[in-house]
Amino acid sequence: MTVFCCQINSQSIQREILYRLLRSRHGALLQTIATAGGQGHRTAKAVAWLRTNYARPLRVEELARETGMGVSTLHHHFRALTAMSPVQYQERLRLHMARERMLQTQEDMASTAYAVGYESLSQFNREYSRLFGQPPRRDILALRKRLATAE
Repeated sequence: MTVFCCQINSQSIQREILYRLLRSRHGALLQTIATAGGQGHRTAKAVAWLRTNYARPLRVEELARETGMGVSTLHHHFRALTAMSPVQYQERLRLHMARERMLQTQEDMASTAYAVGYESLSQFNREYSRLFGQPPRRDILALRKRLATAE
């Protein structure tokens, strides 16, 4: 009896959360993403593909084929969902992955840059500084210092 009661309660809570999400200002977007076979679902598939393959060179034609969309349709829907192009999304993802990797390991900046897909260390430095406000080495040292202070 208790298990059944908790199960009903859990299902009610999940339904309530879904209801509130769908009624929020982002509800229509969430519904579009969740609809299997729709453009939103295909765009979400493109995002998932990029998250898995962020270090690979991006060929937008390949990504469009992978998701069953044309290149211009992919660009349009991707920008509507993420406010970025697929290339910008990949760049941002690479930089965040590099930052996380440098924080968690003692790997040097050049190795990290190449591991996340950059072919040019100077390009990596420029883009990293633009996104995070300072060069990689200085940023990582500052973050480690903040983490050590917080502990």
